[in-house]
Amino acid sequence: MSARLEPIVGRYLHVEIAGVAHRIYVEEAGAGRPVLCLHTAGADTRQWRHLMCDAEVTEGHRLIAFDMPWHGKSLPPEGFQTQEYLLTTEAYIETVLAVADGLGLERPVLAGCSMGGRIALQLAALHAGRFSGFIAIEASDFQPAWYDIDWFDRPDAHGGEMGAALVSANISPHAPEAERWSTLWMFMQSGPGVFRGDLSFYTQDDSLIARLADIDTARTPVHILVGAYDLTCTPEDAERTARAIPGATLAVMDELGHFPMSEHPDGFRPFFLDALARMRQPVPVGA
Repeated sequence: MSARLEPIVGRYLHVEIAGVAHRIYVEEAGAGRPVLCLHTAGADTRQWRHLMCDAEVTEGHRLIAFDMPWHGKSLPPEGFQTQEYLLTTEAYIETVLAVADGLGLERPVLAGCSMGGRIALQLAALHAGRFSGFIAIEASDFQPAWYDIDWFDRPDAHGGEMGAALVSANISPHAPEAERWSTLWMFMQSGPGVFRGDLSFYTQDDSLIARLADIDTARTPVHILVGAYDLTCTPEDAERTARAIPGATLAVMDELGHFPMSEHPDGFRPFFLDALARMRQPVPVGA
């Protein structure tokens, strides 16, 4: 095989979040309308690599993905060794907005998966004017834990392997073997306690439920995507959530699980292209 370079470019963005300095790793590819992409709990930006290398997806779209603090190439803040990482809705929202502002993005589309889909809906309710549309992937109003999250940060267990074991049940049996294991590898590499800290947000904050009716899809469209093989956010969960948002649209993705852009990019591709087409272009100021 001849050598080749992928079109993805990576940089570091320095921002302040809740008064604390952070060095955030950002990747992007393509040109045109910005699409800010959020990874799942315990993972990182690599989940979006296939779509960022897809010329049809990036034609007319500037895909931007970043590693949340404590994830991937975004190191924890100074003094992290004395802290317990527990993600909150407020910190998550502030992080997404800080990155969007730091990159100078003007009303990007926000596409998030799992916890990223959950926070996309929170932003649709609380900060809709900052975005031009929301693609909420494997997203629902609230999912209480059906597992003990403390298992992911114990001295007598490998948290990364425990996390991979959990998420393996949420990958579709139709996923290509190579992509299944690439997806699991990201969780095996997760920092100590990071998956647990993300799941604390995902399984304990139910504040979105009361906010769903406040989402104005006439102002910013909301499209929800859910995999037919997702055990954590089932199609029934996504359908319940879509019904609570006036004007939201929904697509159930056959042969896909909880990590569609990573586990089965070819299967996810048409659903993502359709979702992008549903995002209306923002009206210019003064028009």
